[in-house]
Amino acid sequence: MHVVLVEPEIPQNTGNVARTCAVTGTTLHLVHPLGFSTADRYLKRAGLDYWKSVPVVHHASLSELLALIVQRPFYLLTTRGRLAYHEVRYEPECFLVFGKETAGLPQELVSSYPERCVRIPMLNDQRSLNLSNAVAIVLYEALRQQGFPGMA
Repeated sequence: MHVVLVEPEIPQNTGNVARTCAVTGTTLHLVHPLGFSTADRYLKRAGLDYWKSVPVVHHASLSELLALIVQRPFYLLTTRGRLAYHEVRYEPECFLVFGKETAGLPQELVSSYPERCVRIPMLNDQRSLNLSNAVAIVLYEALRQQGFPGMA
């Protein structure tokens, strides 16, 4: 599995996502620009000593990432998704793409792939979940569907 963070802004969220990726054997993709330095102490603190266990791939831009994933299974996580995350059949090596904390994914990306837009159900009067929580929810559903490969 692959988790993609598009222009993440909060180092603690990225550190928490890295920890989740480490314990699940998931590759983490970071799309630049990042809202922090990868040397940030908050990033390292949130990821604790899990960073050495996480394959991290950096992408200079969203277009660079799209060139890599457009022919592969991927889902865009957005509050504007038609399907709920549990209604999707996730394939191994699927890319789960999450937007930045303050703005989510770019509207033009969401509009270009409406059939790939997935949401986490929540109350209508609430904006969104914390990024690291959203990643954990969707990633674990995808892994559950696959029988938690390689996990005890």
